Amino acid sequence: MTFISILLALLIEQIKPLRADNPVYTQIQQLAHKIEESFNAGAAKHGRLGWWIVVGVLTVPTALIYWLCMKLNPLAGLLWNVFIVYMTLGFRRYSHYFTSIQLALSAGDDDAARRHLAEWAHIDTTGMDVPEISRLAVERSLIATHRNVFGVFFWFLMPVGPACAVMYRVSEYLARAWSEPEHMRNEAFGEYARKVFYWIDWLPARLTAVAFAIVGNFEDAVYSWRNYADRWKDEAMGIILSAGGGALGVRLGEPEEKALIISDPDAEDENAEIESQPGAEATPRSLQSVVGLVWRALLLWMLMLAILSFAVWL
Repeated sequence: MTFISILLALLIEQIKPLRADNPVYTQIQQLAHKIEESFNAGAAKHGRLGWWIVVGVLTVPTALIYWLCMKLNPLAGLLWNVFIVYMTLGFRRYSHYFTSIQLALSAGDDDAARRHLAEWAHIDTTGMDVPEISRLAVERSLIATHRNVFGVFFWFLMPVGPACAVMYRVSEYLARAWSEPEHMRNEAFGEYARKVFYWIDWLPARLTAVAFAIVGNFEDAVYSWRNYADRWKDEAMGIILSAGGGALGVRLGEPEEKALIISDPDAEDENAEIESQPGAEATPRSLQSVVGLVWRALLLWMLMLAILSFAVWL
């Protein structure tokens, strides 16, 4: 049932992608905002209570409906699974940004590419050159694919899969919504959401990196993962981007240590920069390579899931 649910949800999403501003997501965002306004009194314990309220309100009903559907009819359970996977997956939810950037760069319209990237990443892209635009688009696509597809896949395979998939997507959103906005960056309220999502995403992030390595350049992906992943402030992001960059043969990211200068007085060259990640500079062609890497990784996940489902049926 798990394999069929994911397959049907993917097929439906290819036909009718779910918009990022759909009513369900809007309601969840409003709920998270209201909880933050009501519970944020400046302490981490308030964030912990708020996190459990939001996650509980969304996951408990999902689990109860799944249990009821399975009691009534397995077909009802299958339909509920397909609905939840469709709502939590985001394989094509942000692909229009990526496609627009790719087409703009191919047409030589750098201004349009900067505009689309700014809308997608919510950053200032003024003055960015083509390699930087390409690099950021590749990075954004790899992270978005992991958090909107592969992370959901992993948790959907757990017992009471629909509730676990909802838990993953909600916890990922809360980790961002309660930490990334400028007015929340120094707030203790979002600490618990960040810590919980770190552990929730610990294994899925590494499985995504393994998938990228298997379907890409394995040796370079593993080398970059082992030697450069810890140079990012966000550990999961460092693992995914270093492995993804190695698999693609592209130099990704702006690790914290990249701009550091060796300050050891005993060093021969005090101005020597720390060795940068190997790989070629990102180009518009790299965006097409990302599409191939993601599709191959997706097919690998589906193949493994099909084998696992077949083994269970036997």
